[in-house]
This record gives sequence, structure tokens and C-alpha cells, in this order.
Amino acid sequence: MSVSSTSNGSDSTVLPSTFRKLVCTKLSKNFREAAVLKTVPMLKPGPREIVIRNRFVGINSTEIHRTAGSYSMGVLTPPFDLGFEGVGEVVDLGKDVTHIKIGDSIAFMCLSAFGEYVMIDKIQALPIASVKPEYVPFMVSGLTADLALRNAGRIKKGETVLVTAAAGGTGSLAVQYAKLAGCHVIGTCSSESKAEYLKSIGCDRPIVYTKENVGDVLRKEYPKKIDVVYECIGGEMFSTCFECLAHLGRMVIIGFVSGYAEGTNAEGCNAATPYLSKRQTMLLLTRSLSVSGFYLYDHNPDWNESFARQVKLFEEGSLQSNIDNGKNSEKGPFKGIEAIADAIEFLYTKKSQGKVVVEIQ
Repeated sequence: MSVSSTSNGSDSTVLPSTFRKLVCTKLSKNFREAAVLKTVPMLKPGPREIVIRNRFVGINSTEIHRTAGSYSMGVLTPPFDLGFEGVGEVVDLGKDVTHIKIGDSIAFMCLSAFGEYVMIDKIQALPIASVKPEYVPFMVSGLTADLALRNAGRIKKGETVLVTAAAGGTGSLAVQYAKLAGCHVIGTCSSESKAEYLKSIGCDRPIVYTKENVGDVLRKEYPKKIDVVYECIGGEMFSTCFECLAHLGRMVIIGFVSGYAEGTNAEGCNAATPYLSKRQTMLLLTRSLSVSGFYLYDHNPDWNESFARQVKLFEEGSLQSNIDNGKNSEKGPFKGIEAIADAIEFLYTKKSQGKVVVEIQ
């Protein structure tokens, strides 16, 4: 059965009566155990709302953090929708939506992105030229990289910036934004192929941590130390990077992905959770260092400006958008909502390069 949608008098679009989406039905660090594929009635927009046919969704390391309940610290209880970002085309809209029409291409961020159709408020819509997966990296990953480096890292031309997990979705953009700001960029990665990739996007010194000791390289090659660290791994990597911060250095923590798959305790912590020893606390004081946490949703007033800036850089050729659809994984390329769990597991193999994206339909 299908329904014809004409909520605001725009062109009629034939929609199915139901669609599928992923719902977290229990808290678990195992995404497959937490997420259930459910068939639900087609969305009906209110006056300010837009219905989007989802085409591509981004995969983030925090998917597991959310299904494990780590972010909400017991506040968010199942069932709840999953996913953070996607791109698609408008198929229905409310009567008060006048700046968008049916058929427009839209990028969006919401907490229900893992569905064949998604409904958002009109202010959440980010217009794009066409429905391409290359726009996906400029949302969660790109906004985090851009705003964390500018707002929290306060990077300046001529500084030395270290990016951990530099070949990943957000790391690869952080490398490029730091280079665009006129910085010398160091990036950590797990393989020689990723090191070559990092060189191709402007990284001055890739460090393959499986073959080189990161601390030794930084102490030997950067005696004046590091001005800004963009850190997402946690544990030993956090400690190593902190020790190498220069006077007035800034570290921006965007996560501690090495511990996400372990889950967290009642306080939201695990072995990878960053902490400072007594000695490091003295370094914090004597070097006038700063360590900042960055949570993207606290910077939403800057989203539209940052997204537009990134898209402009991309479309004029100054910024690369690198996506990984799993074509080199055992279960890729990732197509269909059923492939989301495969894509999340692939992300944690450390074999992905760029932003992991799933084609929904």
C-alpha cells in the first residue's frame, strides 16, 4: 500500500505506507545486540517539519557509545532511535516550510538517522547541491574537526598540530583544516597505506604507531613540542600527547575511541578514559597548558556557518571529501539499512580510511 503526500500543496509524491528504521531496544556495547530493525508507519510532517527519503548515512565511533548508554549516564532508556547524520531528498513537508520544496537535496543531523525515511524540523535542514555521499563527512566529523580546532584549539598560522587517528573520518578533515590554517601537521595512523593517504591530504609527518613509538618520534623530531593536539584515542595515547605539549599548548579531547567497545562503568569511565597523574598536573600548571573537552551539540549555533564553509571549500577544490563504503571489507560495499551493523564493526577494525558511509536506498 502507498500513500500520496501533499501536506503543503506541493507536488504530489507517492510514499510507502511504512518504512524501516533501527531502534535500540536494550543497552549493550554490542551494536547488533542493541539494535533492532523495525517497520513503522510512514511519517506525517507537522507545519514546520520535513520528511526526507534517506540515501546515505554516516557511521561514527559514538554509535556504540550511545547504545551502551555511556553518553546518557542512565538518563536515556530504550527504546530510542539510532544514527546521527545523513543526506537525502525531500519527499514531504509541512505548510510552514517555504524555503524548501519537494525534491530538494538535504543534509541533516538528528538522533534518528538510521531509517529509510527521516523527519526533521525545518531549521535542521542543510541544503546541498545534490544527493552525494561526499557531503556526509562535513556533518558530525567535519563540524567536530572544524569547530574543535577553531573554538577550542584556537589554532594559529605557524603552529604545530598533532591529530590522532588522523586517517579516520574526523581526523582526515582535522588534518586538512589545520593545513588550511597554515599549520605544520603530524598525524598518527595504524598502517603504511594510511600514512600514504595522509601525505596525499597534506599531513607533514604521518606516524605509523604500529611501527614507530609516537612518544619517541615527538621527542626526537619536535624538541620545541606541540602547540595543539586533536585527540580522540585516549589511554596511553592521551598521556603521550599531553607530555609533548609546548608551553601554552592546548589539547582538545573529542573522545576516547580505544575504550568504546569495552563499555563503561557507572561513572561513564573505562581504561581509556583520559586522566592526569600528579606529575602531569604540575606540567599543566608550569607550562600553562589547557585541556578542553569538545561536545558537538554544545556548539550548534555555529553549525550552519561551519557546514557552509566546508561545502564551499569542497566545491572549489580546496578540501577533499574521502569516504569509505566498505568496498575493501569482507561484507562491503555497505548497502541497505541492514548493512549498518557491518559498517560499525568495520569501523572498529581500524581498516577504514576516511568517513565510513552506508548507502540506504
